[in-house]
Amino acid sequence: MAVDREHVLRSAAALLTRKSTATMDEVAKAAGISRATLHRQFAGRDALVRALEALGLAECEAALETARLDEGGAADALRRLVRAIEPSAGLLAFLYSENQLFEDGAMNEGWTRIDARFAALFRRGQDNGEFRIDLTPAWLTEALYGLMAAGAWAVQDGKVAANDYQTMIVELLLGGALRREET
Repeated sequence: MAVDREHVLRSAAALLTRKSTATMDEVAKAAGISRATLHRQFAGRDALVRALEALGLAECEAALETARLDEGGAADALRRLVRAIEPSAGLLAFLYSENQLFEDGAMNEGWTRIDARFAALFRRGQDNGEFRIDLTPAWLTEALYGLMAAGAWAVQDGKVAANDYQTMIVELLLGGALRREET
């Protein structure tokens, strides 16, 4: 019986997001496989985390392409980006919370590329008057990562509906939490 590597990685990410100290036995159980099968796929925890990061980078790069960030207004591009990333939200939540693990130069280059593309979207929105200029593109990028991770956790825990993921993230980021007076 063939092991679905992507299923194993997604199961591991879902577990490790909520229990970073989970053992390889617990990861195997969450994926529905034996510990021996898990170890045939990943030599150890470090190999598992590296595979999670590689999958996260690939999926984030694909989402960036799908979102067509250079088309239309920046706010609409942001909505498309969050929608495109949503299927990978659990994986990205794990990677965001475990970012101190990423010491590999090749992986860091991937995240640097992704950060630059996110920041360029926010900069474009600032340049065309859509986004506030008192918040740096780097900060807006980090805030977006944090909101996407929090949204993934809330959906995973059943605290919010999956259908609300994109709206909650984008509208909070773009509008803030302050209630505006209607005029």
